[in-house]
Amino acid sequence: MIDLREVETRLREVYDPELGLNVIDLGLIYRMEEPEEGRLVIEMTMTTPGCPAHETLIEAVEWAAARAFGVAEVDVRVVWNPPWTPERMSPEARRVLGWM
Repeated sequence: MIDLREVETRLREVYDPELGLNVIDLGLIYRMEEPEEGRLVIEMTMTTPGCPAHETLIEAVEWAAARAFGVAEVDVRVVWNPPWTPERMSPEARRVLGWM
């Protein structure tokens, strides 16, 4: 069984290169589940559809999640619904960006 808390901890190591904040605090990770043993499905989004770091972020999320105990396979899916908004960010991320 995959420990989703450990996956989240690992994903905190993945930073958006433009904003300098991790994908968890930015609110880019919408859902994580283990539909079958060892298989992790992550639904994430980007701050904009034209995000230049799109592929880099997907690969980094895949790599970080695969390092968690029990993960044999990672399936990262980019979704656009609901659209990302700054309200999805953690209070710390909003403070760092000066949005509080």
